[in-house]
Amino acid sequence: MLAVAAAAADSKGGEDLVALDVSGPLPLVDIFLVVTGRNERNVAAIADEIEDRLLEHGFKRLRREGRQESRWILLDFGDLVVHVFHEEERMYYGLERLWKDCPVVPIDLPATSTAD
Repeated sequence: MLAVAAAAADSKGGEDLVALDVSGPLPLVDIFLVVTGRNERNVAAIADEIEDRLLEHGFKRLRREGRQESRWILLDFGDLVVHVFHEEERMYYGLERLWKDCPVVPIDLPATSTAD
């Protein structure tokens, strides 16, 4: 699930992807995926792509919040909760600071080939 969501975010220009294992303090959630978008349109596009790809892979969305403003969109897929932030909101709320005791989960993104 994390790999699908991360690849979707990356495909729409998501930046600074961080996955945190929050299963210790939050028994109903395994991973928070935190992503940054450059502006409101980019935040919405990233969230929409993540949601579409996870649904295509058979994962059920439980909740979505923040789509109208597109400054911080939360997508709850049960074991995975995705936070897509505008740059300013990500710095302000600092989820990584709040969950600093939780281990970081490696994210394997497909390598992109660059032609010279």
